[in-house]
Amino acid sequence: MSPDADIVVAGAGHNSLLTACYLAKAGYSCLVLDARHIPGGGAATEELVLPGFGIDTCATGHTMIRVNPALMADELGLISDYGLRYAEPDPVAQVAFPDGRQLTMWLDRERTVEEVARFSAADAAAYRRLLDEYDEVKSIFSRSQFTPVGFGPSLEAMLAEHPRGRIWARRRQLSAVEVVRHEFTSRHIQAFLLWMAFQVFQPVDAPGSGVLPYQQTSGRQQRSWSIPVGGSGRLTAALTGYLADHGGAVLCDRRVTRLLLADGRCVGVETDRGERYRAGTAVLSTIHAKHLRDMAPADAWPEEFHYGIDTYDVGVPGFATYYCATAAPAFASPDGPRSAVSAGMAGWPEDMIGMGADLRAGRFLADPAWVLVATPTLADPDRAPAGRHTVKVLTPQTYRPPDGDWASVKERHARCRVAGPPARANGLRTRPRACWPARSLWCAATIMFSMTVSREKTRVSWKVLPIPSANTLSGARLVILASFR
Repeated sequence: MSPDADIVVAGAGHNSLLTACYLAKAGYSCLVLDARHIPGGGAATEELVLPGFGIDTCATGHTMIRVNPALMADELGLISDYGLRYAEPDPVAQVAFPDGRQLTMWLDRERTVEEVARFSAADAAAYRRLLDEYDEVKSIFSRSQFTPVGFGPSLEAMLAEHPRGRIWARRRQLSAVEVVRHEFTSRHIQAFLLWMAFQVFQPVDAPGSGVLPYQQTSGRQQRSWSIPVGGSGRLTAALTGYLADHGGAVLCDRRVTRLLLADGRCVGVETDRGERYRAGTAVLSTIHAKHLRDMAPADAWPEEFHYGIDTYDVGVPGFATYYCATAAPAFASPDGPRSAVSAGMAGWPEDMIGMGADLRAGRFLADPAWVLVATPTLADPDRAPAGRHTVKVLTPQTYRPPDGDWASVKERHARCRVAGPPARANGLRTRPRACWPARSLWCAATIMFSMTVSREKTRVSWKVLPIPSANTLSGARLVILASFR
């Protein structure tokens, strides 16, 4: 039987699409299959709530992917030929602390240093040092990240050649909390840097997270909380455009349910429709490994693979709520109301440690110590009707709610975080007749998301458009790259 393509790809998230594009560039024919009605996975923009409001289903900030050679060097022409553009909002972030004080991060490095100096002159110098020291090694970390194992020296080997490599080797072993407490004295600045570090949803008290305050803060200081103009779906559009122009194809509404095996290797896939797609060279998958295992007989996988899957930790869950708003969230900064594309509330270091312990124990977070409020329409107003905004509120949250299941309690939980008694007691100001979550997203394996908008003296004010119904979105998946032959 002749193959349908050289490479069959299960999953059309940005990882799959990017890989397929590079394979197409190398001359391979690629066929990409996805369960959803649109490609993109976590890089999709949809009208989830109301017509005319473009909501990023998952990812909004693209700061980290911008150092990928595909974008940094525009190796696929996504920027020059396919219209991908990025906005770099300024201010970068507006962060409120439990005592009501706030910090504004600006693209101008010295202006941010001045903000840090309001809390501690010593920490202002330490902030400069943080940026300078990471500048010395960021090319090493980037090279390691984008070099496949076996195709170049390891990160450890490259650091060993650097004059301060042993210090960085130690930082890689420490936790983010240990690093910021060692380098900074102000609890506010420690809280700010941990707020930055947690944006990758890694527990900040976990060993091995010590480089995150450097990586996350440096990237945002250089490129802001970068957002694609038009939404995350613009990255997907550029990738699918490139793939189509190079002989590839994407088929949606094709959920892969089974792997086709022959002579001990995967030769294709079968969908829930009973369709079979065969590969001439290889099959690539971004299906979560826990689901991937069930798509082949148990004896097809070695013992160590089963052990790895059985002991796999999916990481920190979260809760997301989307809103269509008549105004952007405004933070009561010392210089008056201030809005930012990336904003939020940062708990004290001990609060972040406690939150991590609660998450590991599966305890419900009634008042999370970390909140991110994303309002991309401040820098990209065409995502919404004139004068309107899209707002996405993200917090970590336990995988299972204290009573019932998320399908039955998520809307009530989201409303309580914004308009319920806890929010009013903590000083949230709202003036809508109805304060309904635009849409709450529960992703079975990873990201759920809701919020406490303010605590203690923090003031946040905004209006929310009522919606005709509170329908839900399902079927989102964690994207983990897992190729096999």
